[in-house]
Amino acid sequence: MVSFSHRDPGTDEAVWREAFAGRTLPAVDETFEHLIVVAAHPDDETLGAAGLMARTVRRGANVTVLIATDGEGSHPDSPSHTPAQLAAVRRREVADALDQLSTAIDVEFLGLPDGGTDDHRETIAAALRALLRGERACFVVAPWAGDGHRDHRVAAEVTAEVCSALGIPWREYPIWLWHWGSPNDTPWKDLEIVALDETTVGLKHAATQRHRSQIAPLSAAPGDEVMLHGGMQAHFDRPFEVFVRPAGRSLADTFFEAFYRRNGDDPWGFETRWYEERKRSIALASLPRARYSSALELGCSTGVLSESLADRCDAVLAVDIADAPLEIARRRLGDQADVRLERLALPGKWPAGMFDLVVLSEVGYYWDAADLTTAIDRIRRALDAGGHLIACHWRHPVTEYPQSGDDVHAALRAAEGFTRLALHEEEDFVLEVYGLKGARSVAAETGLIE
Repeated sequence: MVSFSHRDPGTDEAVWREAFAGRTLPAVDETFEHLIVVAAHPDDETLGAAGLMARTVRRGANVTVLIATDGEGSHPDSPSHTPAQLAAVRRREVADALDQLSTAIDVEFLGLPDGGTDDHRETIAAALRALLRGERACFVVAPWAGDGHRDHRVAAEVTAEVCSALGIPWREYPIWLWHWGSPNDTPWKDLEIVALDETTVGLKHAATQRHRSQIAPLSAAPGDEVMLHGGMQAHFDRPFEVFVRPAGRSLADTFFEAFYRRNGDDPWGFETRWYEERKRSIALASLPRARYSSALELGCSTGVLSESLADRCDAVLAVDIADAPLEIARRRLGDQADVRLERLALPGKWPAGMFDLVVLSEVGYYWDAADLTTAIDRIRRALDAGGHLIACHWRHPVTEYPQSGDDVHAALRAAEGFTRLALHEEEDFVLEVYGLKGARSVAAETGLIE
């Protein structure tokens, strides 16, 4: 945890202005229908996301603010306000600040102890899950886990746990980073921004001014000093807001169950899109052998590729992490004796047996780096001496995935014990075929060349 004092001068906004001036950062995807802003204390929501809230309301989407504590601990030595009085003041201030942005913004107060959120994680999680229940196209923002404040970290961790389980996209907004940190402390590669026009910057500034207990002294007495001095406030008058993409972790089964509930039986268009049909044909044509005895398909989804593999293999074991796609696959494949479907949380769980074909198609980017390393090692151990691995992945970034398709294939190329036999690379996807070390090309294996 970072150690700092709000009384310190902090990093001058001119330093940040220079750091941002030389960078082009991607924009936050604002196509959601419901924005939920999680705040550890009153004023977090305004400082971190007032501009995004104003933009969201302006285009007719919904905004809900969930505030964990009342911030009654901001002035522990105040001679003029008890904690209960300060809590009441801060609730009024946040209501006024949100009204400044729009009277259409809903707010929910949990009233948890300021500084004590770590003991009330499930209360925050339950409240967030209730807001997300049955909702479509939600987007959640919460304080940044690296902000150097315990309550901010807890709010971030709970948000990450709930959103990753439900398959809901989320981002984190720094607040105290701008005070204690420097450009060297900033996760630049993970940043996204929301650009604010002059009117929205003015709205945010006006909303910030409603938090009088924080931007001005409570009184002239010791213990009632200002919490957010002018130098700190300057960080939030920028013509943009900054959000951090959370560090990637392997996606859980709940992500996929929720994904299928929201998007139906064919969410990726395996059955309807020419892109998918063409890619599938290229993959099947890239297999070095006309026939295989035993195939393992990792992440079979709804079984569209499994059905084609069954025509080329004596036996197919198709596994997936979630029940929803497997049910669809069972309806598709019927009682085919040569195809077995199994639910497994890869790569922690792994099927028994050896295979002369392993298919890793559009699944590797769901794993974080550690799990991908584990999967590659287990694939190598599961391959027969003359077996093949075919890997194919989408190359464009998807914010919810911990890795990109290119990351997956870079890891395969760096792995020991494989020989690459084929490479097909397009702007949209990359496909590779590997054998174990010393594997021979199709021409060599079939006797066309020595």
